[in-house]
Amino acid sequence: MLLVTGGAGFIGSNFVVSTIAETGEAVVNLDKLTYAGNLRNLDAVRDDKRHVFIQGDICNQQLIREVLKKHEPRAIVHFAAESHVDRSIAGPAAFVQTNVVGTFSLLEEARAFSTGIVFLQVSTDEVYGSLGPQEPAFTETTPYAPNSPYSASKAAADHLVRAYHHTYGLRTLTTNCSNNYGPHQFPEKLIPLMIRNALAGKPLPVYGDGLNVRDWLYVADHCDAIRRVLEKGSPGETYNIGGGAEKANIDLVRTICALLDEASPRKAGRYAELISFVQDRPGHDRRYAIDGAKIARELGWRPRESFESGLRKTVQWYVKNRAA
Repeated sequence: MLLVTGGAGFIGSNFVVSTIAETGEAVVNLDKLTYAGNLRNLDAVRDDKRHVFIQGDICNQQLIREVLKKHEPRAIVHFAAESHVDRSIAGPAAFVQTNVVGTFSLLEEARAFSTGIVFLQVSTDEVYGSLGPQEPAFTETTPYAPNSPYSASKAAADHLVRAYHHTYGLRTLTTNCSNNYGPHQFPEKLIPLMIRNALAGKPLPVYGDGLNVRDWLYVADHCDAIRRVLEKGSPGETYNIGGGAEKANIDLVRTICALLDEASPRKAGRYAELISFVQDRPGHDRRYAIDGAKIARELGWRPRESFESGLRKTVQWYVKNRAA
């Protein structure tokens, strides 16, 4: 049995549903159900006895202690996090509370429960900072250099996870992933925001000059990689998970528009006509890129979806699920 935190969110719910479907392993799902958590993401396992949902806060150590004692999971897969950079700039306190204090609370209870339990920290490439156009991609040994309250809070959590392995012997694993996309993503994120705005005939706001570059990872591939790390990863190690698909934001948005022109044509004009450039976000990192050589070499994992196939699936899902 697994204990998954944040399992009603975008990546967490995809992980819960796909894990039960593909492995049959039971999952206890602990989620606070903040604005980004949605029980409809879990419709596929609503009546499945292998899925136990508990609404609760990861900062509540008493609750975590009770859950661990009752269900005795073999591993904690920790997705729960505040994750939107713009929100962290406007209100950093919630990010420190959830991402730092919440992770600390889980680590403390995991340590008290059993040093044999595996703690998998799901983190982000943003902890490494920003890359120049010609700099090599982030590796697991790239120094941390977070530039936003969000990435700083995730970096702090990652350091705690590392410390609990080296100090207390807790069996920890850390994954740092690139930008995820796919079904059930909260609409404030770039890809669902562009799709939903386009279908509604609203402007498609692109920060700055649109040349900020991100590496894109299809969420089903990410979930598959996490399972591989959980099963084969070495305790105390970090594994970077990327999609191998670096794209400038403006190119991504134009590709989305072209796919929408095929899937759901406008009555007049093309979707790209809705693109507008807006003032850049403060401290906006210029480029992220993940070097996935370690996880490929040591664990034999590579993404199954190309950027083109994954994005096409994603656009088609949002067109069919406009109210989701």
